[in-house]
Amino acid sequence: MVSTQKRRGVQLGQLLIERGALTPEQLEQALAHQKQNENKLLLGEVLQQLQMCTEEQVMEALAGGYGVPFARISPRIADAKVIDVLPREFLDRHRVLPLFKVRNRLTVAVNEPANVFLLEEIGRISGCEILVVCATSKDIRATLDTHLPSANIFVIDDIFDDASASDLAVIEEKVEDIANLEDAASGSPVIKLVNYLVYHAVHEGASDIHIEPDDNALRVRYRVDGSLFEKMRPPFKMLPAIVSRIKIMARLNISERRLPQDGGIHVMMEGRPIDLRVSTLAGQFGEKVVIRIIDNRTVLVSLEKLGFAYETLKLWRKVISAPNGIVLVTGPTGSGKSTTLYSVLKELNTEDVNICTVEDPVEFNLAGVNQFQVNETIGFTFAPALRSLLRQDPDIIMVGEVRDLETARTAVQAALTGHLVLSTLHTNDAPGAITRLLNIGVEPYLVAASLVGVLAQRLVRKICTHCKEAYEPPAAMRSAVERLGSPPRLTAAGGSVAGEVETFYHGAGCVKCRNTGYSRRIGIYELLVPDDALRDKITASPSINELRAMAAEVGMASLRQDGLAKVKAGITTVEEVFGATAA
Repeated sequence: MVSTQKRRGVQLGQLLIERGALTPEQLEQALAHQKQNENKLLLGEVLQQLQMCTEEQVMEALAGGYGVPFARISPRIADAKVIDVLPREFLDRHRVLPLFKVRNRLTVAVNEPANVFLLEEIGRISGCEILVVCATSKDIRATLDTHLPSANIFVIDDIFDDASASDLAVIEEKVEDIANLEDAASGSPVIKLVNYLVYHAVHEGASDIHIEPDDNALRVRYRVDGSLFEKMRPPFKMLPAIVSRIKIMARLNISERRLPQDGGIHVMMEGRPIDLRVSTLAGQFGEKVVIRIIDNRTVLVSLEKLGFAYETLKLWRKVISAPNGIVLVTGPTGSGKSTTLYSVLKELNTEDVNICTVEDPVEFNLAGVNQFQVNETIGFTFAPALRSLLRQDPDIIMVGEVRDLETARTAVQAALTGHLVLSTLHTNDAPGAITRLLNIGVEPYLVAASLVGVLAQRLVRKICTHCKEAYEPPAAMRSAVERLGSPPRLTAAGGSVAGEVETFYHGAGCVKCRNTGYSRRIGIYELLVPDDALRDKITASPSINELRAMAAEVGMASLRQDGLAKVKAGITTVEEVFGATAA
């Protein structure tokens, strides 16, 4: 039963105006923004997004409108025993916090005072009469995280405190007894620890988890935004059980501890699939494990969100719309090539085309796309797989990587017979892709006839928006930027770039970015689209320097120039751009 309180419709904007937290002009502006917003945000969310009101002001106004108290809660005022009245999953999903229970009356903090159905559900589950107070979602979340982590979150101290002597005794036993090792890997502390590592790695945006044994020491590191940082140091004695637990999840052989092994784990987290690619390698002090995290939220994104400049994106869309030819994406490992290609396939995937891919491995399942994984043990490598795909009546083919002459020649022939072929190469820049094809043995005239475009890319870290500030860089850095300059063009943010960076920004460092000054990454690109003059030059097997000179003549902006455009827009720093690109 929910206690009787006022349940009338409220006009949030008017309430905020009456309280002096908002002006009528700001309300009109926020309503106009809300109408244009495709995400259909609530007015309170729009006001916070535009920084017109704080969450506290919005929630306090709503509380007054619905006749419920507003409270600034903290972990100190919550009772952990009362929180257990509701299931953990329910608390985490609905962001509600039980505070006090007096006889049959339960006081609950919510941030949706208008949600009568939620309050009735709380009453039904708890069997109590519900008294409501209104609180901000961040206060509720912070209190829940302190007192009662959800089913997928584990406090590391609890993991070791809960471990009984017998649990740890099994872990400490010699690993020659495989049965005991499997029992240890199935023990609660080990399961909790592995789940904890995966859960927090996904939430912190990590791309990899490194479990690294040293001389009587064990450390776990996450790779976030391209950089490794230490997460924790579990007891070294847990290494065999941790490795075995991961092997069991990945369906690997736990008895094999000398040879490298590779496997995969498919998990559901918060209603979405996460793929984990596991690699183990025996070292001097034990097996090192690396878990690659493939999150569909980061793999499958639209081209607009990758960081292309406006003109570059327009030209790139023209390139990938070609009816036939080869389109290459180049860059080192970890530069985002696969994400770019998946974004392209997502855009090209319509009912009237047959798209086939051959990958090693298939990193993400694309609905409506025929994906095939190479298997070297049976001879199903890129070249024979590509020949087989040509008999599948494809319109668009994606080859994971051009590694050898046989694959390159097959791809060229496919391009010349009416197919659009997408693939990757490991080269430093876009002109280098042409040199690479020539060096592995593809005839120059075939490269000139089939190549539609080459996109080179890198990933640079973005400045943390929470601690972003202007600063004065060293004189040598400013002069280096001024010497390089940048051609007039449009940035990803839509601003015009003249060549001179007037204001430099960086991140001062805060809790949100782990004091790095950076949060997440964005791509920088150079796109080479050969014209007739460049194609003629390719047939003469030019040097890399000649190709770069001609690429500049046809208007190609270099990786560093595109990076400096993002520096001028305040997206990244000069240090990031210079570190990711060659002079």
